[in-house]
Amino acid sequence: MNTMTRPRIALFAYSEVGSLCLEELIRSGANVSVVFTHEDDPNEEIWFRSVKEIAAENNIPVFTPEKITAAEVEKLRSYSPELIFSFYYREMIPAAVLELPHLGAYNIHGALLPKYRGRACVNWAVINGEKETGATLHEMTELADRGGIVAAKAVPILFEDTGHDVFIKVAQAARDILKESLTDLEAGTAKITTQNEEEATKYGRRRPEDGKIDWNKSAVEIYNLVRAVTHPFPGAFAEVGGKKIYIWKALPEEGHARPGYIVSDEPLLIGTGKGLLRIIRFQPEGEPERDA
Repeated sequence: MNTMTRPRIALFAYSEVGSLCLEELIRSGANVSVVFTHEDDPNEEIWFRSVKEIAAENNIPVFTPEKITAAEVEKLRSYSPELIFSFYYREMIPAAVLELPHLGAYNIHGALLPKYRGRACVNWAVINGEKETGATLHEMTELADRGGIVAAKAVPILFEDTGHDVFIKVAQAARDILKESLTDLEAGTAKITTQNEEEATKYGRRRPEDGKIDWNKSAVEIYNLVRAVTHPFPGAFAEVGGKKIYIWKALPEEGHARPGYIVSDEPLLIGTGKGLLRIIRFQPEGEPERDA
């Protein structure tokens, strides 16, 4: 099918999921008529590729509004979108946008819905010690992450995986389900499965201060926090004498000691509510990172 005869797609996208899925749409010859994305936050560690640059390199009109205002909706309307996708766009898509395409509006969520609705779902899954997560392609509604499911793909979470490792797996799963579902979505023949509300869970946005370590938790729980929010995320930390000590890499070990008590310096072992935490790499606030 010629690109120009395929349905006109409007894309809202950011982060690595957005980049991979935009590349997949381009590779497949989809008719991406316009892209909305975000400007990078100078206070955030940017580890992913730029949706804005990929769109520009492929001569696709691209816009970076702070909010989807009425003016932005009218701008979008001028492109007459027939199908809308959202891939890790960081703002809720307003109802006025969802009403535009006759073929529907679809989002990819970085979890296996209906579990882990909400924000930072990859990080939360690692923090909670889950053994798997995934990506879900679903209808967009005014209620976030509630729409019917088109497709989903699971990925494993290994014990040594960091949040970043899992995010890369989820991003590839997102690309895979888009590739597998695109023809049916363009034809308006995709099968939709209603979410089971009894299985639903929801998690909120994570803030840098949420990385504070509670030494009363088990060594495994603290380890899960450390690996979930290590680079490129803000990091797990303890406060010593009013100063933050970031722990970028650690491992749980067997043993007993009072929570927060330093058992030994070499190796650096700290007591927890259950077991010991071996610190491998850390960083006092304002100083370079170093190995323990």
